[in-house]
Amino acid sequence: MPLTDRRAERRALLVDAAYRLFGDGGESAVSVRSVSRECGLNTRYFYESFDGTDDLLGAVYDRVSAELAAVVEEAMAGAGDSLRARTRAGMAAVLHYSSADPRRGRVLFTDARSNPVLTERRAATQDLLREAVLTEGWRLQPDTDPIAAATGAAMYTGAMAELAQQWLAGHLGDDLDAVVDHALRLVLR
Repeated sequence: MPLTDRRAERRALLVDAAYRLFGDGGESAVSVRSVSRECGLNTRYFYESFDGTDDLLGAVYDRVSAELAAVVEEAMAGAGDSLRARTRAGMAAVLHYSSADPRRGRVLFTDARSNPVLTERRAATQDLLREAVLTEGWRLQPDTDPIAAATGAAMYTGAMAELAQQWLAGHLGDDLDAVVDHALRLVLR
């Protein structure tokens, strides 16, 4: 196996191990030693891929965020061309994905508020989501006022992050469809 493939494989093992440790025990569970031990690699391989644990946590966030984006994109693509159907599919996909494995929600929403690296990544993801919402809105409703569209996109992205937080904390009950239906009514008024 070529050296670059071996390095990529080791990097993936480290990210998987950090995901498990972080998802189960939070940031304090992630150290160079704990991650290396979790995946059965020498610590020198850790430094082959990452500058430190913050760099590794960033890679974990990036992976989970990319998986979420793919899930949302697939859900929205299957929903047709109606703004209502696409918005509902996107909301449901975010809530389902992040709660199907509680570690995902911890990485994306819960602990992403306290770790500086994850906070930075989360802010960048919010910016990308806001731009995607604007693009989607222009595609489906091209005559929308630009200021109204930008305001709506900003409010929607912030509201979705808070909705996910409240859903993951169990404050909204356990009926995902009901939560999505209520949120959809509020968003599309």
